[in-house]
Amino acid sequence: MSIEGLNPHIRSFHARRGRMSAQARSEVARLWPRLGIDVNGLPLDLECRFGSGVPVVLEIGFGLGEATASMAAADPGTGILAIDVHTPGVARLLTRIEATGLTNVRVAHGDAMELVRDQIARGSLAGVRAFFPDPWPKARHHKRRLVRPDFVALLGSRLRPGGFLHVATDWCDYARQMGEVLDAEPLLANAYAGPAPRPEKRPVTKFERAGLDLGHQVTDLVYLRRQPA
Repeated sequence: MSIEGLNPHIRSFHARRGRMSAQARSEVARLWPRLGIDVNGLPLDLECRFGSGVPVVLEIGFGLGEATASMAAADPGTGILAIDVHTPGVARLLTRIEATGLTNVRVAHGDAMELVRDQIARGSLAGVRAFFPDPWPKARHHKRRLVRPDFVALLGSRLRPGGFLHVATDWCDYARQMGEVLDAEPLLANAYAGPAPRPEKRPVTKFERAGLDLGHQVTDLVYLRRQPA
């Protein structure tokens, strides 16, 4: 299977919309034209959305957006393209962006695989972050995990040389599989000799806190897009 031929029937997420209040729906309708990006298969002009020369990082799965907003505020020179499938989280992040005056975040609602495959140009991203994606712990569901060979190859093709792919999980089995998949991708090289030290700039997310409360060990992995030969 080529990196452009991802199986459209394999989903790395539960297809759920979630409930939004009438006020939340109204806020999304108001803010979407300015801050939203449609997952519609049309090529995405990142310079038009973020500004000429601005490095753009794709964040896959932002939950309620607290960590996304915090990292964006700490790095205003970087554009953040944040995508999630959960509608209440989308509404929460949009209102958070406006309330805090952030100008470097855009929000997409939908399947990250479709967005990356169909709308993001090769070599155009400065980085990709996926913190605590669904571990799909049952063996029969492992094919649904986000970090799998076909999607990692696709992400690697969208990174510019030197761009990073940063993933984190609190499931030991998933961390091991992530390392195996990332090590096998020829476009990427581990930035460390194994797991990365926990970056200070990554806030503790709700999912990370829950895992720590259960005694789970958190693993960060950072890989870089190789320079062309």
